[in-house]
Amino acid sequence: MTQPKYRRVLLKISGEALMGDQGYGIDPEMIKYVANEINRVVELGVELALVVGGGNIFRGVAASTYDMERTAADNMGMLATVINSIALQGALENKGIDTRVLTAISMHEVAEPYILRRAVRHLEKKRVVIFAAGTGNPYFTTDTAAVLRAQEIHADILLKATKVNGLYDSDPVTNSNSKFIKETSYMEVISKQLNVMDMTAISLAMDNKLPLVIFNLKQEGNIIKVVQGEDIGTLIKK
Repeated sequence: MTQPKYRRVLLKISGEALMGDQGYGIDPEMIKYVANEINRVVELGVELALVVGGGNIFRGVAASTYDMERTAADNMGMLATVINSIALQGALENKGIDTRVLTAISMHEVAEPYILRRAVRHLEKKRVVIFAAGTGNPYFTTDTAAVLRAQEIHADILLKATKVNGLYDSDPVTNSNSKFIKETSYMEVISKQLNVMDMTAISLAMDNKLPLVIFNLKQEGNIIKVVQGEDIGTLIKK
């Protein structure tokens, strides 16, 4: 078996990815698929942390556009990420993977509070750690939370699993002539406003020289291929 290129990895999965082909909620088959893909990485001995979005249940930014107060909308979005995190924890534990959910908003009855030293200790014990509830603050996306947590735990790389093969110069779903970008810099993403993460997340990654890989979650084996250093998706670095 090929050895992993990275020792500690943070994987960001959108909430929409957990919908599968449904229009809402969590697709049981999709969450089983994600658990299987993660299990392959865990078997390599990689220390793996996850951040899961909540867009399959509730999107705070979208809700704030129809007269809901932004702070309330974002709080609801953060709670949606907790639902997804607990669901993913269940799927992983069904595979025999020791998993912990740590939340930025305290809810002791359902998950552990986010404490950095505790998170690192779980990773050192080869437990999968799921960071839920974003940063715990409104106005910050789960992409920004993923970059922040990756920096805090000293992850070697941040992997963003999406529904497309990587980064394009325009939306490949609406523009058939969009061009695939194999490798780029943080500054180019910012200057060209490439829609891969919000600019706060990209700026934070740039300031801390955190490499990012954007790749297609739905292609089986992609997560482990990236972890093993294969040339998958789009690499964003300095």
